[in-house]
Amino acid sequence: MDFDLNETQKLFKRSARDLFAVECPPSLVREMIEKGEPYSETLWNKLVEQGWTGLIFSEEDGGMGLGLVEMTVAFEEMGYALVPGEYLSTVALAGPILARGSGEQRDKYLKAVCEGRARATVALLEEKASWRIDSVGLEAAETPEGYRLSGKKLFVTDAGAADCIITAARVGPDLALLIVDRDAPGVSITPMPGLDLSRGLSEVTFEDAEIPSSNLIARGEQARLALQEALDIATIAVTAEMVGGMQWALENAVEYAKTRKQFGKPIGQFQAIQHHCANMLLMTESARSAVYYAAWVMGNNPEMAPLAVSLAKTYASDSYREVGNLGIQVLGGLGFTWEENIHFYYKRAKASELLFGDATFHRERIAASLVDGTGEPEKAASQAGD
Repeated sequence: MDFDLNETQKLFKRSARDLFAVECPPSLVREMIEKGEPYSETLWNKLVEQGWTGLIFSEEDGGMGLGLVEMTVAFEEMGYALVPGEYLSTVALAGPILARGSGEQRDKYLKAVCEGRARATVALLEEKASWRIDSVGLEAAETPEGYRLSGKKLFVTDAGAADCIITAARVGPDLALLIVDRDAPGVSITPMPGLDLSRGLSEVTFEDAEIPSSNLIARGEQARLALQEALDIATIAVTAEMVGGMQWALENAVEYAKTRKQFGKPIGQFQAIQHHCANMLLMTESARSAVYYAAWVMGNNPEMAPLAVSLAKTYASDSYREVGNLGIQVLGGLGFTWEENIHFYYKRAKASELLFGDATFHRERIAASLVDGTGEPEKAASQAGD
């Protein structure tokens, strides 16, 4: 494989950097965070104009038909600019599940996403806050017309902006994925506090919410496969964001080290600062290699995807946090002030570390992949005990 982007991908990367420099400058991000409004209709419309909402979906469904490497390029640049909003939840998380739906479901929901007329998200986590698919406990009772949901989902990303919420539930012993319209009777959405104020979290409560049978995307093993694929794609996307954030923190620290003077010379001449910057560079480049490899594997060798994706997420989770630490240390006392932007990136680092499973979760998944090739931590732990 080629370990560099091709010319088309490099052009896409440059155009994305230019796009966000104009449409999502740091002043806009700061304003949205300070107002507690992580969603911008103007920014969303700019992404729609560029065709980004259909980036990885087929032309038949109204998308651009690009691959996961191009998606990774896009999310790296979004992480560099700290782009707020619902793009991750809609395109990388909910979109791949909608792409597995019936023709009618794709026409109604996925095409609307590609055209920018709708946003979506996935409700998975419950009281245990576990990213393991087997932890889903919300029950969907079968009715003559479809299904009835009662219970709660927690930490649902961008539910406040979503038009539909793909909900993971249990129909008897089977996992099921149901499309729930946000305005459906019995559905209520309540904001939850979060560390990263550029990404909204919500509690979604279902009180005898009636879901028509036509909104069932998949059930049983097909539902498990669809959900796991979506989680892997979304994990690649968020790790690409993390790489972009690391790159910004590195560049910001290096620029400060060149201009800030102490004892009559730039602090970048001091060996301790040089070590910090060198370590930030090492972690950033290593994470970038792991993330792009995971994206390539996901598109070309899906059987190896669980291992590659978890390797990328494990390394990026640890590295982004540490790069943020070192960046703040290079800036010294200035790094702790509200006026500097690096603390926004550090908060994104901590939140992204937990999103779609932290490093411990993915180390367990790596162990599972090496033990039995399933990528299921529960089975690995069982076999290790044997």
